[in-house]
Amino acid sequence: MITVTRERRTIIRQTAARLRLQGQLSGHATEQIASAIRATLPEVGPMEAWRLALGWSRGTTIRRVADLYRSRGLLPPGLSQPMLCRWEHGNHERPSAEYVEALSTIYEATIEQLGLDRWDVRPGNALDRYSAGVLEACASPVREGMTPMTTDAGLPAVRESLHLALLVEPADSRTVADLTDAAIGHYALNYSKHPPATLFAEVRLSRELLRQKLTTNDTSQAMNREVRRGIGWFSALLGNLAFHLGDHTGARAHLATAATYGERSGDARLTAWACGAQAMVARAGGEHVQALEHAERGLACVPAGLARAQLLAWGQVPSLAALGRTQDADQAFAEATRELEADRAGFAPGRFGYDEGEHRLHEAEAHRALGRTAEAQSAAGISLDACTLGTPGWAAASLTLAQAEAPAHPADAVQRALDVLDRVPAARLRSTTRSRLTQLDTALTAGSTAASELRERVRALPPSIDVHGLATPA
Repeated sequence: MITVTRERRTIIRQTAARLRLQGQLSGHATEQIASAIRATLPEVGPMEAWRLALGWSRGTTIRRVADLYRSRGLLPPGLSQPMLCRWEHGNHERPSAEYVEALSTIYEATIEQLGLDRWDVRPGNALDRYSAGVLEACASPVREGMTPMTTDAGLPAVRESLHLALLVEPADSRTVADLTDAAIGHYALNYSKHPPATLFAEVRLSRELLRQKLTTNDTSQAMNREVRRGIGWFSALLGNLAFHLGDHTGARAHLATAATYGERSGDARLTAWACGAQAMVARAGGEHVQALEHAERGLACVPAGLARAQLLAWGQVPSLAALGRTQDADQAFAEATRELEADRAGFAPGRFGYDEGEHRLHEAEAHRALGRTAEAQSAAGISLDACTLGTPGWAAASLTLAQAEAPAHPADAVQRALDVLDRVPAARLRSTTRSRLTQLDTALTAGSTAASELRERVRALPPSIDVHGLATPA
């Protein structure tokens, strides 16, 4: 069997999304889109192709099956993502007759179209459906692509290495620039692995080291540009961290500094990212017109590909949706998706990267703002599937899905919120997560024990920063 790599699976998801969009624009039925997916991606089986043609995540399928059972006055079955994964990818396990009927009903497909009327065995020299390695991964609780946590000691160690280099390296040494890039990369890639207050302190100390270097006037113009660029990226991190700590005024100051240093150092990516973050802060304050102005400023200088996709979906789409500009929001998100598909690097991890979970989260938020509940649930489900359990991204996707579920399934929404509170310590709850929890609590009535428990737990949360300026202890 041929092992399909993580990169290949990303390509499969992106290609399927592109084929689905093309098919929809051409007015094709689901069966035609599924056939196009299978013709282009031979490792995708009929059942998975149909799901991808609908634009559903496995989580969405499970929720639709549960809804079907509830509509029949039955308790939802124990369908799980590993089960569905094995049915889609394996030749040695298939769903029971009851599940076959349920899947056919929610997919609005015949068992022949889903390949459930017979075993779908392919020639051994063809690409196998994700191979045995992926079948094992279906049952694994560890998300594909996870990396080990860095320790708390790793944060000061990086800053100390930067300090040591600044002490001994010649003024124009490339080592300083390389170590600065390494430190920025370390903080960005491990952004979600530490409480925001802890990371804020470390990034601030690292930025101060560069500030001292910049004010010595013993470096060349080229090296000064590199130092300014480093200060800009550190400031961008500080702005984002301040925002996640609920300090919006501090966030605006740090992000304005980041944008200025991006312009002065000629780093268009930094300038654009800072503008996107400024749009995020303005949006959180309900200032959607100002948010769009920040986004437009960033789009004027942003590079093509991933960077432009991020700014469109992150900086523009949510505010366009909040303002009721449906067509503009849809067009901006479609452009963002095209930019991602055209970028050979595709999605990238880290605070300054952009992954599928974040992309679909912004889509879900836009759908919810526009009143498209079903679409919001579907996009939030895809986002949730792409996240690692217990991370801030997982919390954001869970609560966005809960907000979309709340009108029709308040009990499910409450349980999702309580799960977030059970899994994520208070010190790691970002201001955006706290805001979603509060909004959900406000939207729910206190008519059930679970809703009352959620209300009590939300109100009992310690603030990220107390009245004395102290962070919630980790």
